[in-house]
Amino acid sequence: MYSSNMSGRVGDLSVKQAEILAQFREKVQDILPKCPSQTDQFLLRWLRARNFHLQKAEAMLRKHLEFRKHTKVDTITTEWQVPEVIQKYLSGGMCGHDRDGNPVWYDIIGPMDPKGLMHSASKQDFIKSKIRDCEMLQKECDLQSERLGKHVESITMVYDLEGLGMRHLYKPAIETYGEILTMFEDNYPEGLKRLFVIKAPKLFPVAYNLVKHFLSEDTRRKVIVLGSNWQEVLQKYIAPEELPAYYGGKLTDPDGDPRCQTRITFAAEIPRSYYVRDAIKTDYDHSVTIGRGSSHQTEYEILAPNCALRWQFACDGADIGFGVYLKKKIGEWVKAGQMKEIVPSQRYNAHLVPEDGSLTCPEPGVYVLRFDNTYSIFQSKTVSFSVEVLLPTNVNQPDS
Repeated sequence: MYSSNMSGRVGDLSVKQAEILAQFREKVQDILPKCPSQTDQFLLRWLRARNFHLQKAEAMLRKHLEFRKHTKVDTITTEWQVPEVIQKYLSGGMCGHDRDGNPVWYDIIGPMDPKGLMHSASKQDFIKSKIRDCEMLQKECDLQSERLGKHVESITMVYDLEGLGMRHLYKPAIETYGEILTMFEDNYPEGLKRLFVIKAPKLFPVAYNLVKHFLSEDTRRKVIVLGSNWQEVLQKYIAPEELPAYYGGKLTDPDGDPRCQTRITFAAEIPRSYYVRDAIKTDYDHSVTIGRGSSHQTEYEILAPNCALRWQFACDGADIGFGVYLKKKIGEWVKAGQMKEIVPSQRYNAHLVPEDGSLTCPEPGVYVLRFDNTYSIFQSKTVSFSVEVLLPTNVNQPDS
C-alpha cells in the first residue's frame, strides 16, 4: 500500500495511508494509553513495518504490549541489574550521532568469546540486556528529537568484524543471537536506519547466512558491507567530531582514548571463574555405536570454496578420537592414512564435556569426519553428533 512517491511518514502520506492511519488509531484506542507513545509517528512505525496492512499492524502492536508487560520493559533501564559478565564481556555501545542526528551503536565482534558468554550467563539475560540497549537507544532518540526539534526514531549501527572467526559461529550463541534479532524485528520496527559492516573477512558471508532469515527483507536492504574505503564512507554519514578516532574520526574519551571505551565495550576472553555451566544441553541428530578397535566415518561433499563445517559431539563411557580429512570421491571408504588430514585426530574427553568445533573449507571436496575407537581394546563407544554444512550468501555491495 506504499505509494511510490510517499515515504509513509508524517507529512508524506498518501490519501489512502492517511485514511489507514486514522482507522488504526481508532482500532487501538483501547490500548493506546499503555503504549510508549501515542503520536502519529509511533503508530506509523507499526504500519510501515506491515506495509500498511491494518490487521497485521494491530496484531503486531498488541503483541508488543504483551511483550512489554511480560519483560517489564518500562523499568528495565532503571531496575534490572545487568549481570557483571555481560557488562564486562559483551562488546558494543552507543557513541555519538550520525549526520541526521540518529544515535550510533557499535558492535565489536572480534574480541568476543561467544562460548564463554553462553557458559557464563543465561539466554534470558542476554535477551534482556539487548532489550535494555534498545530502550536506552529509544530514550536517546527521544532526547535527540527534543534537542534538534525534529523527529528522530532510528539508529545507525556499525559492525566491526575484524577478527571474526569460526569460534564466533558457536551454535548456541548463533541461536540466541537469532532470538535477539527476532525480538528486535517484532518489537522495534523501523528502529534501524542503516547497518554498516566494516573489516569483513571471507567468513562473513557464511556467518551472515546463518542469521539473515531472522531479518525482514526491509532490514536486509539496510545492511551495507563496506570495502577498504570504509573510513571515508563512515565520514559521509557520521561527522568526524561524532566518530571515534579509532574509526577514523576525531572523537576520544576525556583521557584521549581513541576507542572511547567509556562508551563502547571491547570484550576479551572470559575467565573460567565466570562459568556457571560446563556444557549446554544439545539435541543431537545422529547416534552411532563404534565397536572396540573400530572407527566410524561420516562424509560431506563441499561443492564450493569458503563453505564451512560445524560439528558437536558427545560420547558415553570414555574418550573418543576425532579428526577431519579430505578425499576426492564421495561414497568410497578410504583409510585415514590415505586421506589429507585437515584437523589432526586426537582423543577428546567427550564423555565429560561435549565437544564442538568448526572449519572453513578452503577447497571443494569430500570432507570426512572420523570418530576413532581403534585404540580401545575392550570398550565400544556410543557417539551422538550433529554436523552442519554452512553456505555463504550474497550481501549488499560496498557503498560507492
